[in-house]
Amino acid sequence: MLKRRHLIALAALATVGTVSQAQEWKSKYPELVMAVIPAENAALTTERYTPFVEYLTKELGVKVTLRIVADYAAVIEGQRSEQVHIGYYGPASYARAYVTGVKTTPFAIEVSKGGIKGYHSVFYVKADSPYKKIEDLKGKNLGLVDPNSTSGNNVPRMALNNMRIKPEEFFSKVVYTGSHTNAVMALQQGTVDVAANAWYSDNDSELQRAADKGMLKKSDFRIIYKSDLIVNSPVAYLNSLPEDLKASIRKAFFDAPRINKAAFEKLSDGKNEPFQPVTHKEYEPIVDLIKFIDSLRKQ
Repeated sequence: MLKRRHLIALAALATVGTVSQAQEWKSKYPELVMAVIPAENAALTTERYTPFVEYLTKELGVKVTLRIVADYAAVIEGQRSEQVHIGYYGPASYARAYVTGVKTTPFAIEVSKGGIKGYHSVFYVKADSPYKKIEDLKGKNLGLVDPNSTSGNNVPRMALNNMRIKPEEFFSKVVYTGSHTNAVMALQQGTVDVAANAWYSDNDSELQRAADKGMLKKSDFRIIYKSDLIVNSPVAYLNSLPEDLKASIRKAFFDAPRINKAAFEKLSDGKNEPFQPVTHKEYEPIVDLIKFIDSLRKQ
């Protein structure tokens, strides 16, 4: 039998080994970059994510820098070039990264209250408009979010295709607004007559968040179409990161509500439950979706 002092020595050696591994990746990655898709404008995104990034910096022991990107493709290309270590994707932008060969792996998924791991795509119109269904909007202007947005482009285009509507022919103009907030603001301002957007529940949507900021009145809008459930957004890290760093990142995300509840709740205005583990398998239907959308563009 091993004597007690030998067991202590072995435990000490194991601890030294773990610490040395951590120091090794910290020397190689003195700074990590986390990029986020632009659901809101840059100022609101910065306000929402800065406390969480500061929390990650403290937990990981290296500086984590928040990168506010101009469009969804910037997260994809940032990870392709390995300049972005952690990507906060939408489902379709992650799927686009996957099919175009970006070496990244989803590890955490957003979870809405009630344990719901999904949301919907909706079409909004102004509440005082005469439009009751999409077919009423022939010759009007359509507002989409971004070519790589799930609820703001890909699902709406599939829905329109199912209605036998070709957007660029049916509508007078199709406008990419750049973010979900911009899409509802464009509708409010009359730039577009119908806008695609994300909807989680009656009190959780990008429209609700804009209303909470005093940017518009929720009652000025109504929904004329709602999609089937879409799997929630993933967070993905580069495959090339050391395994112990990946483990540390996962732990920091999953422990966030316990260690820094305020920073975690800021991400969703307190409307999300803790992150849960996720794998690529959950996004295979979204991969099929964007392949379908690509086939429409070739027609």
